[in-house]
Amino acid sequence: MFTLNEIICAVTGEKTKFAELEFTAAVIDSRQSEDGTLFIAVPGERTDGHKFVSSAFAKGARAALIQEDLEGDYDFIDLREKNGIDRSELISGKKPLCIRVDNSIDALQKIAAFHRTRLSEMRVTGITGTVGKTSTKELIYDVLSVHYHTLKTLGNMNNEIGLPLTLLRADKDTELAILEMGFYVPGEIDQLCRIALPSVGVVTNVGMVHASRAGSMEVIARGKSELIQSLPENGTAILNYDDTFVRPMAELSKARVLFYGLDPEAELSACNIRSNGLDGVYFDLCYQQKKNPVHLPLIGRHSVMTALRAAAVGLVYDLSMDEIISGLENSRNQLRMRLTHTFADGVLIDDTYNASPESTSAALDLLSEISGRKIAVLGEMRELGQYEQKGHGMVGKKAASVCDELIAVGAVTKYMVDSAISEGMDSNHVHWFASNDEAADYLLDRGMEKNDVVLIKGSRGMVMETIVEKLEKKE
Repeated sequence: MFTLNEIICAVTGEKTKFAELEFTAAVIDSRQSEDGTLFIAVPGERTDGHKFVSSAFAKGARAALIQEDLEGDYDFIDLREKNGIDRSELISGKKPLCIRVDNSIDALQKIAAFHRTRLSEMRVTGITGTVGKTSTKELIYDVLSVHYHTLKTLGNMNNEIGLPLTLLRADKDTELAILEMGFYVPGEIDQLCRIALPSVGVVTNVGMVHASRAGSMEVIARGKSELIQSLPENGTAILNYDDTFVRPMAELSKARVLFYGLDPEAELSACNIRSNGLDGVYFDLCYQQKKNPVHLPLIGRHSVMTALRAAAVGLVYDLSMDEIISGLENSRNQLRMRLTHTFADGVLIDDTYNASPESTSAALDLLSEISGRKIAVLGEMRELGQYEQKGHGMVGKKAASVCDELIAVGAVTKYMVDSAISEGMDSNHVHWFASNDEAADYLLDRGMEKNDVVLIKGSRGMVMETIVEKLEKKE
């Protein structure tokens, strides 16, 4: 809950005499407007939020934050620097209110930062990394919600717009906030930290995705480390001991460091890992020379690292081991990976949300753990920059050790095909197609069997859910 007076103070630094006008949340999509919301009109590449101000008011928005002049029967408050009007004047309260600023995104960030400072008792955990941010956030939320009133990032709203919107959903009852922090270029995470003021930082890993923008994995690591460098001395940096790019971040932290990983040298580790395919993963959570058995209902061995991050955050916030394990074992978040069936009643693993070499390798590990003939349908992994050939080659090598059949889609996946064949995979079981339709038609024509396990994965831009739609059993 935040107020009009707080908005004005955040944007201008001036205290005002307006009657309290309260807002329950801020939104940038007019369709999400409802009674009590503040609609932020953001100019975008495809459309401009200013075109939807009237729609937002029709759905109940209490005010709109705008950066362009609008015509209409509205009340206006002008907060632009050059304006300098008397902000003590009254508004009618009978008309929709538009708040004019120089830049709506900049104003949103200032409002969120101001709101954050007013919630001084709320503690924030920031999460960054190349892959695994969303699954980590969801599992941390499951653990912390056992004991605390917790707020989390919705979906993957982890950028300079999404994070402020999430913070504005916090209220005086919010004890903990779990916030994803995305990255493309250095400086972005530092900006998010100055808004959110995290005291706990979690780094999942450093991989090749976004190298097309950042340039190299070294630059990506420096960008991710901005979270760790922002932490106060009484905070905690939770770092992946197994990742050679993440472990050295400990040297950059003023805060206490808690290492997690599969390496027994980590302060919090896992051992005796037993993946039971679709039944989840069993392992021992190892901490302070004690082994605590856990049955994680998430699929894939890679989920163990996610559980370690969640457990580490639970320890930082003084949860008992029983509370932590209860949160882990009662999680029902399978997130973006979806399990369904092919038209022939085989298993279909729909992991089409996005792809990187690291996440695709993890998905192939899962494929290896499920009984049946293993078929991987893999599309291009984009934004790899200088690591494009290396990343696709790495996945091809992995596929050769797992798959009975590999189907690659997209021009760049020829590196994947070449790698799989060079690793000894029978070329008769490796197929390349230029489009999703060609790959789907091949699978339909060749005939699917009940014991087939089909993994479908590729970058978001590949839209590989179109293959899922053709293969999935229609209920």
